[in-house]
This record gives sequence, structure tokens and C-alpha cells, in this order.
Amino acid sequence: MTIWTRLLCRLGVAAGAVLALALPGDAAECSRMEHDGQGYAICTLTAADEPRLGLWLEDADGNKLRNFSNLRAALPDGQDLVFAMNAGMFHSDYEPVGLYKSGEDTRGQLVTGGGGGNFGLLPNGVFCTGGAQPFQVIESRAFAATNPECRIATQSGPMLVIDGELHPRFLVNSDSVYVRNGVGVSADGQTAWFAISDRPVNFHTFGRLFRDGLGARNALYFDGSISRLHAPSLNRSDFGWSMGPIIGLVDGG
Repeated sequence: MTIWTRLLCRLGVAAGAVLALALPGDAAECSRMEHDGQGYAICTLTAADEPRLGLWLEDADGNKLRNFSNLRAALPDGQDLVFAMNAGMFHSDYEPVGLYKSGEDTRGQLVTGGGGGNFGLLPNGVFCTGGAQPFQVIESRAFAATNPECRIATQSGPMLVIDGELHPRFLVNSDSVYVRNGVGVSADGQTAWFAISDRPVNFHTFGRLFRDGLGARNALYFDGSISRLHAPSLNRSDFGWSMGPIIGLVDGG
């Protein structure tokens, strides 16, 4: 995107394929973006935001949160939820499929083998924060080999972008379309983009958003059967079927 296009976006003027209320790239902001004719909501975090990023599954009493309203109620007094979205696939009891780590709470096991469904469409990966870089998306077998330090980690699949390339199994004209959400990370690990599509899209289209629209070096799919976003800055808090792991940014407290 050129400097001129960025300026037009900040002035609220549509230019080319981009339409935004606040340009992705501003710290801890959620904004609107258009890429290849599809609309998306993007929440952008920088390294300074990483300590305020959380990953949740249960409240203090061990009850599964399942939705944004319960998460907001479970936050300590004085904390607000800046944004949140579902953070990977889960079993019928809402326990995560694959690795889940939030501080001292580690659940599930890292899954490195293939299998049915999107999770098993190798390569899959792990979104990891607070380690060697503020944000990382690491291929699962590489994660198993190196056992990197992570403050929070959630495994999902498939990877959307792998070292700057789209997942090799993605088809340009695939008719498998869903409202999809996921996370991408910049090459230097200083920026993370959390994105959800406005309308059903296929994997190839969604992967191109991260690689071509946002410049992500690596990106990970979260889900498509259940994709939700809480973003007060966009006057949005999705509801519907219950969720398992939830990732989000808090402020205050």
C-alpha cells in the first residue's frame, strides 16, 4: 500500500481495493479492510501489546467460558476486553484439540501427525507469544523439535502461510467456503494480525489476505465452523454456538 493510499484510508476515502476505518498496522486497533474483493475485520497487535494478550478456556471456578460475555464477566475488576476471538478447534467438552498453554495452565498434547479435518491438513502449527520473539507461528513438527518457550500457545491447523508461501494443498477455485478466522505474524515477529472474513471464503483467498494483503510471513487458521469476533471499536460482539479456547487483548486493571 502506498503512502498516498494510507493517507486516503485515514481520511475515510476509498482507494483501490482498500476500505478502512483505521488502517491495519496501528497498535492494538481493530479495523475494516478489503482485499481481492472480500471484506475482513483485522485486529493488529505490536510487540508492546503482547503482555496484555490472554488465552482463556475457563473461569476461576473451572467453568468453561464458551462465549465473550462470560469472558468479560470473568476478567478482574478494572479490566476491559479490547478484542477477542475463538482461538482454535476443540472437542465436544470444549477442551482444545492439540496444545494449549496459558501461563502455568497447559492442556492437551502437541499433535504432529496428519488426520481428518482441517486440523490434520499438514502442515499445521502453533501460535506462540512471549518467547524468542513477541509473536510466532511455528510449524508443529518444528515446534516439537525445538520446544520453544511460550507464555501462551495454541495449536490449530492448517497453516495458511508457511515461510511466505501458501499451504500447498490450497486450491484457487475451491468451493469449500466458510467465514474463517486466523492469525498471521510479521517476519520479524513484532506484529500479529488477527483476522476474520465478512463472508464465506476458501482457504486460498484467506491465505492470500495474510500473505499479500498484510505481509505475514507465517499464518495459522483458527476455525471456520465457529468463527467469532468481539471488537467494541467496530461495534461488534458476535454470538452463536459456544467456543472452546478464546484469545484476546485486555486493557486496564
